Amino acid sequence: MVGLKGYETYDAVGLAELVRQGQTTPEELLASAISRVEDLNPHLNAVVMPMYDEARRSIREGLPDGLLRGVPFLLKDLGLLYKGYPTTFGSRLFTGLVAGHDSTVVARYRQAGLVIFGKTNTPEFGITITTEPALYGPCRNPWNRERTTGGSSGGAAAAVAAGMVPAAHASDGGGSIRIPAACCGLFGLKPTRARIPSGPDVGEGWNGMSTDHVVSRTVRDSAAFLDVAAGPSLGDPYWAPPVAGPFLDEVGRDPGKLRIAFTTTPPSGAAVDPICVDAVADAARLCAELGHTVEAAAPAFAYEPFQEAAVTIINTNTAAMVAAGAKVLGREVTEADVEHVTWRAAEAGREIGAPAYVDAVRVVHQTGRKVARFFQAYDMLLSPVLLQPPVPLGFLNTHSADVRAYVKNLYRFFGFTNLFNATGQPAMSVPLYWTPEGLPVGLQFAGRFGDEALLLRLAGQLEQARPWKDRHPGDLPG
Repeated sequence: MVGLKGYETYDAVGLAELVRQGQTTPEELLASAISRVEDLNPHLNAVVMPMYDEARRSIREGLPDGLLRGVPFLLKDLGLLYKGYPTTFGSRLFTGLVAGHDSTVVARYRQAGLVIFGKTNTPEFGITITTEPALYGPCRNPWNRERTTGGSSGGAAAAVAAGMVPAAHASDGGGSIRIPAACCGLFGLKPTRARIPSGPDVGEGWNGMSTDHVVSRTVRDSAAFLDVAAGPSLGDPYWAPPVAGPFLDEVGRDPGKLRIAFTTTPPSGAAVDPICVDAVADAARLCAELGHTVEAAAPAFAYEPFQEAAVTIINTNTAAMVAAGAKVLGREVTEADVEHVTWRAAEAGREIGAPAYVDAVRVVHQTGRKVARFFQAYDMLLSPVLLQPPVPLGFLNTHSADVRAYVKNLYRFFGFTNLFNATGQPAMSVPLYWTPEGLPVGLQFAGRFGDEALLLRLAGQLEQARPWKDRHPGDLPG
């Protein structure tokens, strides 16, 4: 079947409007998406589980008349379940685990009329910020195929940046929406804690630090997907604050004159590449030109106890994932079954006692209270997303026995994002800057708890002032 000419130039809202107007069909859009995957995926390794027949079946049986009817869509192969297909979590442990039901968010995506036709690459258990799993192999950045896509939603970001889909499912427990968005020149919003439900199998991810959403090329797509997926489901342990109206209506509204703080010093105090410092200065100037008040400031909190607590939560959850893998396999999991960094994290998690785990949760909550006070004085905090532009593939080697070297490199790249997973605040990566070599540099804006609306208003203003939608990678094959 012939696809839609110029498919890759449209966002999801635009494609859905073409379907509503009868200018294209879901079948044509799916053909376009599959064609781009087949052409580009051998070079990028973004899509690791094609579901083409399932997608065609969903169209034949009739799509719901939802907000995004007919738009092709990809799920990250981590966390969310799709009935009849595996969710591997990027690990060899779970390749045979086939879901017997949909996750709540997947059901909402399907009800919106999305055509889910595959799953994207992710690191094992999502515990690192590059996408180079042993199970599927490295995902390559469309802007430079020798560079990382970021993680853990690296496959999603590569697919969107390459025009396979206009938006793709992503998740974020320490930066895993914002980091790939930054590396791949996309918009990536991490919603407020509990804005997106985690059910029906779990009430939260990583003790509330993890949440689902998308990476996208446009701000309005991010808002539309938030409208589709947001809202509590039955039995959720807690809810995000209610919103005044559709998120899509916020895009284009005047954000007013905002008080924007900015910083180029990560909480760890680690060195930041001058190009990332320049990116923040450039974004601060742009915000000032748009009429906002901009000044240097950052929240004060005890970084080392916070970081230790966050690592404790991740390690204990990793140990629980390995234990779940043992149940699936019906035997003990050995070091040979998982990547080295995963094994060491699980070992550390098994050694953590209940009092230390409870104390880690307390420290994270305490940090959230301290940081919230800062946002009484400021509407937003601007910073880099990362400490340097996208690093080469192999820089973060989860297969190496030299864990010290891995951790050292991790903290040379990562440093601004995970605070807002702990506090539960919404934060976004906005593609406002590129290096002279053509690599994207994402800028993070964090807002008050529950106030995605204000972030979307500012993002829409920035997008209008400095459009990025039609800026495409020049390194794509063909």
